[in-house]
Amino acid sequence: MTHKGKDVMALIKQNMVQAINAALSQELERDPDVVIIGEDVGRDGGVFRVSEGLLDRFGPKRVIDTPLAELGIVGAAVGMASYGLRPVVEIQFMGFIYAALEQVFSHASRMRSRSRGAFTCPLVIRTPYGIGIKAPELHSESSEALFCHMPGLKVVMPSSPYNAKGLLASAIRDDDPVLFLEPSRLYRAIKADVPDEPYTLPIGKAEIFQEGKDLTIVAWGAMLHKAAEAAEGLDAEIIDLLTLKPYDEETILNSIKKTGRLVIVEEATRIGGLGAEISAFAAEEAIGYLAAPIVRCAGPEAVVPMARLEDEFRPSTERIRKAYERVMAY
Repeated sequence: MTHKGKDVMALIKQNMVQAINAALSQELERDPDVVIIGEDVGRDGGVFRVSEGLLDRFGPKRVIDTPLAELGIVGAAVGMASYGLRPVVEIQFMGFIYAALEQVFSHASRMRSRSRGAFTCPLVIRTPYGIGIKAPELHSESSEALFCHMPGLKVVMPSSPYNAKGLLASAIRDDDPVLFLEPSRLYRAIKADVPDEPYTLPIGKAEIFQEGKDLTIVAWGAMLHKAAEAAEGLDAEIIDLLTLKPYDEETILNSIKKTGRLVIVEEATRIGGLGAEISAFAAEEAIGYLAAPIVRCAGPEAVVPMARLEDEFRPSTERIRKAYERVMAY
């Protein structure tokens, strides 16, 4: 269904936690092969209570609490997925997924290629992402580019309750592995109208968050809202990427052809980031349309700091605005 389809469906006000919980519940109800697996996902309902109530409804064979062992959790889920189940793994924080890189990179993302199509790996790994909740080290990571570099793995990041529910349903139904990054700063920050019924949104398709003709802005996750705030008063076209891999090249290219200018806003470290990939793509495919250099507004070359300095790491509204002004003044 599309955004317009919301008008003919029953709508309820939900935050992102509630919308993701609804997607999980509806997919568990729809498909008996869907299982949830992870640390504290059952009795405690997940570290952010995203899976709250699902154990009582679907039982311990469908909502499975595990030991604290990310490598083992993802490895078990790869086996489940290869033999017909559709596991949805919760990794409590993105920084904890590094322990499972062997399973993600060497097995999940290569299953279809390695077996020449005989096996697929319909696995979803959900994890809170990003800066803003003032948590300890490894709890506020923005390392999406690392996973976008893995062939065979799709990477999705919602920015609202509405697209979180629809994209998660699509991810669970996908026959290949999907890393589903949930901006923790947005979990309870936004309430929006969400269809009560199940629906899906396409993976690989960006959304025009705001139309404009003077400047193209590309952002994702929580930074979308910061980028939009900084663009107040500008005739800017803001693209919500939604799928980081494979990202929507066509929407970006069409917007650049219209505006002639591009700013990419990301909270991750600038060097080797997803913004660098999008910048290279734009330079290769749209150089003849660009009236100014491409500018990336991103985090510094540093480890995400402790709580007191988190806000200094993340691009501020003022810094993003200066990036816009630099491009517009060229």
